[in-house]
Amino acid sequence: MTLANDLHYASLLEVSGMLAARTLSPVELTEMMLDRIGAVDGGLHSYLSVTGPSALDEAKIAEAEIAGGRHRGPLHGVPIAIKDLFWTKGVPSTFGTVAYKDFISNQDATIVHRLKMAGAVILGRLHLHEGAFGEHHPALGNCLNPWNADYWPGGSSSGSGAATAAGLCFASLGTDTGGSIRFPSAACGVTGLKVTWGRTSRYGAFPLADSLDTIGPMARDAADAAAMLAAFAGQDPNDPTSLTAPVPDYLAALDGILGARGFRIGVDEAYLTGGVDGETVAHIEAAIAVFSALGATIVPMKVPDRQAAIEAQLVITDTESFNFHKPVYEADPSKFGPQLGKAMERGRSYDTLTLAKAYITRDRFKGELLRAFEGIDAIASPVYPMVGARYDAMDEHLADLPGFLGFTSPFNVSGSPSITFPVGIAKVGMPIGMQLIGPHLSEAGLLKAAHAFQQATDWHLKRPPLIN
Repeated sequence: MTLANDLHYASLLEVSGMLAARTLSPVELTEMMLDRIGAVDGGLHSYLSVTGPSALDEAKIAEAEIAGGRHRGPLHGVPIAIKDLFWTKGVPSTFGTVAYKDFISNQDATIVHRLKMAGAVILGRLHLHEGAFGEHHPALGNCLNPWNADYWPGGSSSGSGAATAAGLCFASLGTDTGGSIRFPSAACGVTGLKVTWGRTSRYGAFPLADSLDTIGPMARDAADAAAMLAAFAGQDPNDPTSLTAPVPDYLAALDGILGARGFRIGVDEAYLTGGVDGETVAHIEAAIAVFSALGATIVPMKVPDRQAAIEAQLVITDTESFNFHKPVYEADPSKFGPQLGKAMERGRSYDTLTLAKAYITRDRFKGELLRAFEGIDAIASPVYPMVGARYDAMDEHLADLPGFLGFTSPFNVSGSPSITFPVGIAKVGMPIGMQLIGPHLSEAGLLKAAHAFQQATDWHLKRPPLIN
């Protein structure tokens, strides 16, 4: 159990248990978290806006309901935060850009509504890359990594990673189109789940690329991520692309776990080591050894060639992004920052044959990957090709997006779920993450495997040294 003076670093399920037992007040907990945001976030800029009054109102309702015996579940009274691209009734949603800074919805996004129905307390709206793309808008400033301000906190869900790692919320919402949950999870040392495309509703979320976007939880461990996903996964009549498949009880799937016995992890040595720095490879290999000791079966396999899928993801992203932004962009391009502006120009420049080739490539890669999963439950993979990414090197990384996105974007193309979790600390003091990529709708198995790893290790309990 986390000590009282470190309560902000407790797991979501720890504080949930205290709230349910009424040994902790939702109002007092929310006040504590708001005070901490005020004291700490000025040096991180993980929040774009803090919704203190409404958070306290939600906490008061939760307190009265719990006292009256109407406990809604694991999120009831727990302070969380959301990436600033979800519609929230009466609250501005900037989408990380000045182009939409005055947008206020008259309704909640489906996922926001479901979190509220679960009794969650929403502390505020988290920083992100402009339009969920390549960098923060210059007018909104950078979000900083709580481990080291010189390092990128990941993107586009930068605020979600930084705030969750720094104890400024107990979990958060992120989105992932090319790596935007996995990068900040790895960079900030938290656990993030990119779900199967369609597993969660996208209604009321600003899109980057409609046919690639996914929404998922970011938390301090896999069990907390399971609790979050359980609250909002499933079909939504307002989103016809949401899947009709039944939603398993993600938390119950963790109960009675016996290590990782029976879980089959595919390892492609060439894929794992190709273009990846030695320190990252060493920590991932050590994590694979832990899984083996926990009873997992390590299966040699070959990951399908990803190069065409990476290129297809970039074409699809640019084109679908331009499709959404076109009226606003063509009316006033000056409202868009450099990286998103370049994406707009690329998006409108592609001819129909290039776009057709990208969608054909996507279907082929899906099929190749489906066959690769025969006989295995997940593929072990790096997230970054290096230990983190320094802010002063980001121009270089953005200039080589195919290389930078090589371990993430192909699995947006395939629509595959993936869980990212910390497996080590580099010599420079930055966290190192790995991902397990699974076949469609295997979220429960991925969460169970990551949970087993976290029961046997303490990497997920490491805290940023720059933040108390």
